[in-house]
Amino acid sequence: MTVLCVAAGQLLAGPDPATNLITATETIVRAAAAGAELVALPEATMACFGTEPRAIAEPLDGPFATGLRKVAADLGVVVVAGLFEPADDGRVHNTLLATGPGVEATYWKIHLYDAFGSRESDVVAPGNQLTTFRFGGVRIGLATCYDLRFAAQFTDLGRLGAELIVVPASWGAGPGKEDQWDLLTRARAADAQAWLLACDQAYTAPRGTDPLGIGRSALITPTGHPRARLAATPDVLIATIDTETVTDTRGRIPIL
Repeated sequence: MTVLCVAAGQLLAGPDPATNLITATETIVRAAAAGAELVALPEATMACFGTEPRAIAEPLDGPFATGLRKVAADLGVVVVAGLFEPADDGRVHNTLLATGPGVEATYWKIHLYDAFGSRESDVVAPGNQLTTFRFGGVRIGLATCYDLRFAAQFTDLGRLGAELIVVPASWGAGPGKEDQWDLLTRARAADAQAWLLACDQAYTAPRGTDPLGIGRSALITPTGHPRARLAATPDVLIATIDTETVTDTRGRIPIL
């Protein structure tokens, strides 16, 4: 059995990548000091939604990604965080970067937030590849926010062997949206029969249709039960996962 200490750094990003890198670094340092080996940060950690992403997007050797790599390397942890990367068609990719000791992986958000009055696809180009990587003896999959509404993606990650799925998010507030977040994070963990670490932006009062965060970052068990959950304000969730629970769940309930 492998045990891994994980963290969800529920921060609040603004429009400036340099300021957000400072906030991200402080959050990662806090999580690492508490024993975390893998630290998840939200979607749009680089710059909040409502910012023009094409104006601030950077390649993966730009200052924001380079800064994340440095703090991950200095602290000996894996960091998963959301940023915006230029796409070939003039839009951007909503990218997750996973970086740290022996790890360098990326995921382009597949399902774009064209819902509740938002049109993410106007400025974001979708990805079409699932991503998993190994760290600390655990197979880890990646997904982003609105992907939570698409069960097949999580079943597929489970079939690829993912034992933990990290889901950075910037969930839009609104009537019923907290309940939907809680329901979908629990359901997708059960679909994948994997631990699911969902890291949302801290709550921000709604501004138009931009998804800005509701908090409620959570660690969900492979049977869909919340193991730990944060409230709405900036905070760090620290918890452990183990691979034995995944193996036991998949053995008892062979849905994959």
